[in-house]
Amino acid sequence: MDDFTPKRRARAAQMAASALALALLASTSLSSPAHAEDADDAAFAGEILVTGRGLSETPGRPAYSTRTLERRDIVSSASGRAEDVLSSVAGFQQFRRADSRSSNPSAQGVTLRALGGNATSRALVLLDGLPMADPFFGYIPLTALSPDTLGAVRVTRGGGSGPFGGGALSGTIELESAGAEQLGLLTASALGNQRGESELSAAIAPQLGSGFAVVSGRWDRGKGFWTTPRDQRAEASVRARYESWSLGLRTVVPIREDVELQARGLIFRDDRTLRFAGADSASEGQDASLRLVGRGAWQFDALAYVQARNFANTVISSSRFTPVLDQYKTPATGIGGKFELRPPVGDAHTLRLGTDWRRSSGTMNEIAISAFSGNVTERRQAGGVNSDLGFFAEDDWRPGALTLTGGVRADRTVIAGGYYATRDAQGTPTGRTDYARQADWTVTWRSGARLALSEALALRAAAYSGLRLPTLNELYRPFVVFPVVTEANAQLRSERLEGYEAGLDLTPMSGMTFTLTAFDNRVKHAIANVTLAPNVRQRQNLPAIAAQGIELGAHLARGIVRFDGSLLWNESKVDGQGASADLDGLRPSQTPNFVTSATLGLEPKEGWRIAATLRHVGAQYEDDRESDVLRAATTLDLFAQVPLGGKASLVLRAENVTDETIVTRNQAGSMDTGVPRTLWAGLRWGM
Repeated sequence: MDDFTPKRRARAAQMAASALALALLASTSLSSPAHAEDADDAAFAGEILVTGRGLSETPGRPAYSTRTLERRDIVSSASGRAEDVLSSVAGFQQFRRADSRSSNPSAQGVTLRALGGNATSRALVLLDGLPMADPFFGYIPLTALSPDTLGAVRVTRGGGSGPFGGGALSGTIELESAGAEQLGLLTASALGNQRGESELSAAIAPQLGSGFAVVSGRWDRGKGFWTTPRDQRAEASVRARYESWSLGLRTVVPIREDVELQARGLIFRDDRTLRFAGADSASEGQDASLRLVGRGAWQFDALAYVQARNFANTVISSSRFTPVLDQYKTPATGIGGKFELRPPVGDAHTLRLGTDWRRSSGTMNEIAISAFSGNVTERRQAGGVNSDLGFFAEDDWRPGALTLTGGVRADRTVIAGGYYATRDAQGTPTGRTDYARQADWTVTWRSGARLALSEALALRAAAYSGLRLPTLNELYRPFVVFPVVTEANAQLRSERLEGYEAGLDLTPMSGMTFTLTAFDNRVKHAIANVTLAPNVRQRQNLPAIAAQGIELGAHLARGIVRFDGSLLWNESKVDGQGASADLDGLRPSQTPNFVTSATLGLEPKEGWRIAATLRHVGAQYEDDRESDVLRAATTLDLFAQVPLGGKASLVLRAENVTDETIVTRNQAGSMDTGVPRTLWAGLRWGM
C-alpha cells in the first residue's frame, strides 16, 4: 500500500517540477524572439493565440440547469474563500455549514440539489479539467483553491456523462483559472481583520513569447474564532486556529498554430485546531498535470495528472480532554488522465468521443489511546485501491431553433486490495481482514433539449443518470466525532442517480435574465451514516434518497446596478426499507429544504465595486433520525473596493454583519457555531 514517506513526497515533488520544467522549456524554445523568421511568418499569418483553457463549451450545455460566475463576482466575496463564492449558487452544499477555517477537512465534501447527508463529494469538482477530490476521502481541498486566481466558475446540476463523469452524481463544478490577460503582470492583496488574522495572496503572469506563465501563492493564518458556545466551554476549549498556504505554477505555450501545451503544479498545506487544545488536523498535497489542447478541424483535449495527498488528525476526548485517537497519516495517491476527440461532422453537429481513467490508492494509519492512562491500546491500518475506466460519446445537434443533446458513458469500476489490520501497543499483529475484489460495468446516460421560442424565451428539458464509486474512506476507515463512532463498510455498493428536469430561460431585455427549473432526482444505494445505537453509526447503502424541488435564478446588469439571485426549495426524503425502515420518509442529515442567496452590487465608476449579499439556509438535522436540529440562519455580508490610484485599491469586507449564530454541529445539545461578525480591511493591486 501507499505510504507518504519523505521519499514518496520527494518523488511527487519531482514529478510536479518535471511537468513544469517541460512547459517552461517549451515556452523558451517555441516562443523565443530569436526565431525571427518564425516570428515574421507568425506575423504574416496572424498572431498565435493561446487561451490556457480547454475546448469551448458545447452547444448542448444550455439544455441543462447551469450557472456561470464571472471573475468580478469570484473576487468580491466577503470571506475571500472558495466555498463562499460557490454558495452564491443555491443548492451548493458542504456536509457541514462550517467553512474551511473551522471544519475538519475530511468533512469538506460538496454536493448540489439537496443530495447531501454524506461528507464525500457527490458533485464532480474540476480545476482546469483536473479532478480535485482527495483520492482517499473524496473531500475538496478548498483552501488550495484561491478565488484570486480563478477566471470563471460553471456549475451544471444533474448527472454527467462526459469526461470523468463517473463522479458527477449531483452535478459538475468547473473552475477555470484566469489567464495572463485577466490577471495582468502582477496582482496582489493583503488584508487583516479585527482578530489580527491575515490573508495574503499574489500572482505574477508574464507573457512568454506567444504563451504565458502564472506563478501564484496564498497564505492565510489566524487565531480563529470560538466555535464552542460560551456556556459550553471547558478549560481545554480553544479557538479554531488555522493556517494554510498554497503555491502554484502554471504555464501555457503554443506547440503550433492550433495546439497548445498547458502544465500545472500545485503544492498546499492546511493546519487547523478544532474545539479543544491538541485537536489538530493537517492536510497537504502536491499535484501536477500536463494538458494538450488542439483547436483545429479535429479538436482534442488530452490530460494526464498525478496527485500525492496526506491527512492527519488527533481526536480529543470531550470529557477528559486527552487524546484518544491519533490518525497520524493517511497518504493517498491519485493518477489518471483523459482523451477527448471532437471530429468534424458538420456545422449542425458537435460530436465528442473519449475515454478517461482514474486510480486512487491510500492507507489509513492510526493509534488508539486510552483516555485514562494515556497508553496506546491499539494500532490500526486500512486501505485499498479503486479504479475507474470510462468511455463516453455525446452529440449535440442544432436543427434551427432547437438544440438536442445526448450522451452515453460506460464505466469499468474496480475495488481491490482492501484490508483492515490491527496490532497491539508493541506492534504485534492481532488481526487482519482482507476484503474481496469487486468489479462491475455500469452504463449511464444523459439527454436534453432546448427550444428557443424567441430571443426572449427558451424552454428546456433533460433526463440523466450518474454514478459514484464509494471512496476508500467510506469502505475502510472508521472515525470518531466524540462520543459518536462511525464504522466503515467494505461491502458498500456504488451510488446511482436517475433524474429529470424541465425549465425555462427568460431574457426580457438585454442584461436581464430569469431562470426556472423543476427537478426530480433519485440516488439509489445512497451511502449515509446510519444510526445503529445511541453512539454508534455505520456507513450503509440506503435504498434511495429522493429529492424534488424548484430552482430559481435571476441576473440583472443595468447601468451601475448588478443583481444576482439564486433560490432552491426542495423536498428531500430517504426511501428506507429493511434495516433502514425507520428512516423512511425522513430528511437526509445535514440537508436544508430551503436555501437562497441574493447579491446587490453597485459599480458607480471604473474600478469601484460595492456589494451586499444576503443568504438564508433553512433548518436541517444533525443526524439521520431527525433528533437534533441545526436551526435556520440568515447572514448579511458586505464588500467594497475603492480605487486609490494606479492599480491600487482599498478593500473592505464584512462577514456576518448582524452576528447571526450559525449552528454547525448539534449532538444532543453539544454545539459548534460558525463564523461570527468579521471585519476585514486591506489593499489590492491589479484586481
